Amino acid sequence: MSTEDKDQSLRDHVVKLLKGGGAHANLDKALGNLPAALRGAKAPGLPHTVWQLVEHIRIAQWDILEFSRDPKHVSPEFPKGYWSDTAAPPDAAAWDKSVETVHKDLKAMQDLVADPKTDLYARLPWGDGQTVLREALVLADHNSYHVAQIISVRQVLGAW
Repeated sequence: MSTEDKDQSLRDHVVKLLKGGGAHANLDKALGNLPAALRGAKAPGLPHTVWQLVEHIRIAQWDILEFSRDPKHVSPEFPKGYWSDTAAPPDAAAWDKSVETVHKDLKAMQDLVADPKTDLYARLPWGDGQTVLREALVLADHNSYHVAQIISVRQVLGAW
């Protein structure tokens, strides 16, 4: 296999991982048919609502994406800046906007990885050793972890 073929193969694999659905459910599957009334419901014994998890995914994913492409990006305060202050979305429009933003930013990371002009292995000069490849893998790992939490909340609420 040529170097170009290996590079393309890696990009394809990472994009597929970011999309989800291989070894784990993706966000659409986890949120499918969730009654609006349960978006902010607290499941006994679990620390977060589905809304809080969706917002956490959105914020962390945005942070990882922007860090990967913008040397002037400033991350939110950790951990407070990565979580919603409210258990439930203020309204259906806020829910829709959050989910749409997750999709938009996930697509942007997929596009960044798929772009042959992106050096997946180059250290980001504004970081401390991170590469776009590492950030894409962290994003996929982080999303899959919290998507599983969404499913757990739904299971405990009897809505899975």
